Amino acid sequence: MAAFSTLLKSFVRNANLVKNGAAVSNNLLRPNTSTALEAVRKMSGHEMMHIKPSRWSWNRFKDLLNFYVMLGVIPATVVITYINLFIGPAKLAEIPEGYVPEVHEYYAHPITRWMTKHVKKSYQQEYEVMCQHIYETDYARKLRLAEKRVHQKMQEKQDSQAYYYEPVTGRNERHIKSMLERSVENVGTR
Repeated sequence: MAAFSTLLKSFVRNANLVKNGAAVSNNLLRPNTSTALEAVRKMSGHEMMHIKPSRWSWNRFKDLLNFYVMLGVIPATVVITYINLFIGPAKLAEIPEGYVPEVHEYYAHPITRWMTKHVKKSYQQEYEVMCQHIYETDYARKLRLAEKRVHQKMQEKQDSQAYYYEPVTGRNERHIKSMLERSVENVGTR
């Protein structure tokens, strides 16, 4: 947007207007050189500077929007034009004996075929993902039921401390005590 206005200004400055068959130069946007060198002093004037909000963020937004739109639109337009002009849609042909076409081969346009092959999941993939999800939720449900039965049996018989209980052995206690004594010797205080 800003680039177009700059180009337009430079075009208008350099343009020669034609009037009655004769070329006339455009002096509207050029400074007047005869008065440009004169010093102009307005000591008694009450001209005021009008304070207004900055347009910097708005101009920055427009510049970035223009840049990123052009960064995406131009390459996409070039690629789509190339595909439409030189590759074109697929032609319908007989399927050879024993050949099973893939899902993306049923689409005519090359971009649709590419997106179906590389971006979108096929129906078989979606079905298998759903089956895996069902299997995992069922397995978690079975584990919760088994854990509930174990708790019930432990509560009925009350003959074990718990399935998560880890007994303390003397060997581990001796090892911890010797480590503590060594650290006291190294540091000097407890």
